[in-house]
Amino acid sequence: MKNLFKLMLLIVAVFTLSVACSSDDTGNDNNENSNPSVFNVTVSSVTESSAVVNWTSSTDTDGDVVTYTVTLNGTEVVSNSSDLLISLTALNLDTLYSGDVTASDGNGGSVTVDFNFTTLAEAPTLHAAFAAFDVDYTDIYLDGSDVIIETIGEPNHLTPYYSTSHPLYTAPTVTSQAQMTPTRIDTANRDYEAALTVSSNPQLANTTSATQLGSIGIAVSGAFIYNDQEGNGPLDSAAGSLDYAGAHIGPSNYHYHLEPLPFTDDDENLVGIISDGFFIYGRQCNSTGTYPTDLDASGGHTSTTQHTDESEYHYHIINEVYGSLGRYLVFAGPYQGTPNAIN
Repeated sequence: MKNLFKLMLLIVAVFTLSVACSSDDTGNDNNENSNPSVFNVTVSSVTESSAVVNWTSSTDTDGDVVTYTVTLNGTEVVSNSSDLLISLTALNLDTLYSGDVTASDGNGGSVTVDFNFTTLAEAPTLHAAFAAFDVDYTDIYLDGSDVIIETIGEPNHLTPYYSTSHPLYTAPTVTSQAQMTPTRIDTANRDYEAALTVSSNPQLANTTSATQLGSIGIAVSGAFIYNDQEGNGPLDSAAGSLDYAGAHIGPSNYHYHLEPLPFTDDDENLVGIISDGFFIYGRQCNSTGTYPTDLDASGGHTSTTQHTDESEYHYHIINEVYGSLGRYLVFAGPYQGTPNAIN
């Protein structure tokens, strides 16, 4: 009888333990693992044979460490990495690539973001027009598919806006010392250096955009191009301070408002580059040998130039006298492409 009682107690104990374990297991099943958060993937610096894939960090609400795996055209190229970018090399030119980045938490949770890009058809080269820029005042080079134009921000020609001791000083002619702004380029103790980054293959934008105060382009001389405004007002109010080059120095730098006579005077010469990446030429066009008649509101059209046998969009100084100055504006806008900062 005692043995039977002990056996019954043992069965009850085992049953109770089994129920307790079953209850604990059910609790663990309800504590599900969360997937890492969604993140963004971008592709940059695409060339004919390379690209850089970047992604933002993914977080995990469970506190798990997140790592990343990258595939390209179905092949895994990075596994369980903590980095947020990968440089892809040895790619084929003019080829569409597709891939994805997967963030994993190591406990079965993951999220995948796709990306795609097309390599360039050929390696970009500097446009022949850049050879017209003064190499002593500008430095122009390629960075992937972009062109970097760096300038010391000073003109390479005579101007009364240099001090009298400077080798490029000349006495004022169309202006006077009394009308000139007081700053002198070489004695102002200012840093005029600046850079502009544009596409090696600029495109027309869907909509135009207005120019703004400050630098809107870089001239072949190394100095800057401004629009038709002066201090939020019309240029006429400051016309008396402009030198024979159609320029003066303001709060920031020496810059042209009018046709820069030292390097373009009623001709087809290159003036410089506007910040949307399109070149600007003098009042005449190389393709016709005279003033173009098909210019848009910005002074632009598509034709060949002395720098290319293929037709391309570019600007001209519009052959219309500005106000009472008897001179021609360099560029008033609007931009036909997407402008970039000059700083």
